Amino acid sequence: MDAQIAEAGLADWRKLAQGLHARYVVDDFGTGARFVAAVGEAGDALGHHPSVSMGTGHVDFKLVSDDAVHRDDDGTELVLQWVTQQDVDLAWRITEIAVDHGVAAEPGSVGMIELGLDTRQSATIAPVWAALLTGNAEAQGHGSPSDEIRDATGRVPNLWFGDASDDGTSGQRFHVEVYVAHEVAEQRIAAAVAAGGTVVDDTDAPSLTVIADQDGNRGVLCVAESPATTD
Repeated sequence: MDAQIAEAGLADWRKLAQGLHARYVVDDFGTGARFVAAVGEAGDALGHHPSVSMGTGHVDFKLVSDDAVHRDDDGTELVLQWVTQQDVDLAWRITEIAVDHGVAAEPGSVGMIELGLDTRQSATIAPVWAALLTGNAEAQGHGSPSDEIRDATGRVPNLWFGDASDDGTSGQRFHVEVYVAHEVAEQRIAAAVAAGGTVVDDTDAPSLTVIADQDGNRGVLCVAESPATTD
C-alpha cells in the first residue's frame, strides 16, 4: 500500500507507523469544530472515520483501517491494522474540506511515539504488559499477528517487542520510538545532537536513526516515506 500512498500525492498527510496523519491549523475552537463536523459527515458518507483530536489552534487526524488484508509469500492471509484505499479516499476528502473551510495543513508538525522492549520471551511477557497498559491481558496482536500491545482506544502508545541480545548482557531494554515527518527529521537529529546526544547507529537512515543520551539511553527516530513524494 505504501506505493499507492505515494502515488496519491497527499501533500497534507504523512505516514507515521501504521497510519496516515495530518494536522490543520485553525484560528479558534469554533472553526475547528465546524471543520470536524464536516469531516464527520464525509466519513458517514464513505462509511469510514478518522481518529480526531483538537488542541489550541489545531486539529489532528489519524486514518487507519483495522481490517487491512495482507498476504504472506505462502498465500496466508492476515488481517492487519494498516492504511487501505478507503483511508486514502477519506484523506483526499478531508483535504478538500480543509480548503472549503479555509484551514491550512501543517504536515511537518505531525508526530507520534511508540515504545520498544527487547526480550527473548515476548509471548510470555506480553499479557503482563497488555494488562498493565490497557487493563486487558488479551490486548495484544491487535491489528497484527505478533505479540505487540496496541490499545484499541489509543490511550497509550503501542508497545513493540524486539530481540534481546544473546550475549547475556543486561543493557537497556526499553526504548522510545519517535515518528516524525520526513522534512523535519534532519533538524530533529541535529537538535538532539546539539543538546548532547550522539548518533550511535544510522545504518538504516533515514528510516531509522538511533540516538543515545549522555547516560547511554537510546531512542529511535523513525521516518516513513512521505505520501507526497514519489521516486
